[in-house]
Amino acid sequence: MAKTRFDIHQHVTDTIIAQIEAGTPPWRKPWTGSTGGACLPVRHNGEAYKGINILMLWAIAHIRGLNSERWMTFKQAQGLGGSVKKGAKAAKSVFYGTIEKEDDSKPAGEEMTIRRFARFNNVFNADDIEGLPEEYYIRPDPPRDLGTKSDATIDAFFAGTGAAIITSDDPRAYYSPANDHIHMPPIATFHDAAGYFGTLAHESVHWTGNSKRLDRFAKFQDRKAYAFEELVAEIGACILGVTLGVAPQFDQSAAYIEGWVEALKNDQRMIFKAASEAQKAVDFIMAAAAAPDARERGRAA
Repeated sequence: MAKTRFDIHQHVTDTIIAQIEAGTPPWRKPWTGSTGGACLPVRHNGEAYKGINILMLWAIAHIRGLNSERWMTFKQAQGLGGSVKKGAKAAKSVFYGTIEKEDDSKPAGEEMTIRRFARFNNVFNADDIEGLPEEYYIRPDPPRDLGTKSDATIDAFFAGTGAAIITSDDPRAYYSPANDHIHMPPIATFHDAAGYFGTLAHESVHWTGNSKRLDRFAKFQDRKAYAFEELVAEIGACILGVTLGVAPQFDQSAAYIEGWVEALKNDQRMIFKAASEAQKAVDFIMAAAAAPDARERGRAA
């Protein structure tokens, strides 16, 4: 009997859908345990995972109660003097490559074409590995409890992105593509500052979709754009929040979640696309906030 080919896209999508349907999508609670803090997963050498791998490893960590930020292959663990615990299960991390293939439709001399493919590695969390150097077991700091007070550093970060952020008594938070600005209610109207900054992060990800920046809105018009864009903003807001040390808080409606599940079931690659776009948005925001002329670049046509 021929061996069934493992479909990494379907595996990841099924895992994410199961988490959403259980009420715990991986970007809603990307940390586990009573002492572990919100953290971005990293490889054995400290290199940060990106995009879909963040969501997948968050999901596995939540399901299995893992706290460490470090993940590595069996061979990498051995190279560090560690050994995987008996019975420990591997998670899947995705990597991309390219291959040259013949294409008969091309003119003579140009028959080769480059095709991109997705593969996976089996990786283990440091919690499931014994004998690693001590620094591999250090837990990240827990997210800051901002309470009802604002945080000057995070305020300065968002101001530094160059996004136009307007505050008024209007009790709505939104990004206006027509006016290219973010509107936020006063921080005092939020139950806590973490909720405020999580919401601002969400709207900031929407801000990156403008044609002046990542031009995401036009690019994905044909893919149930509303549900897709909200998925991008949700994932991006959580990655950004964890990066800044604040655990974002969300309050999605059932309609949002139903739209995500339907879209993911109809397109097994959609979660990969959403995670990729979310990562691009976060990278853009981080770069804009770090640049001395961020305000001018953020508004430039």
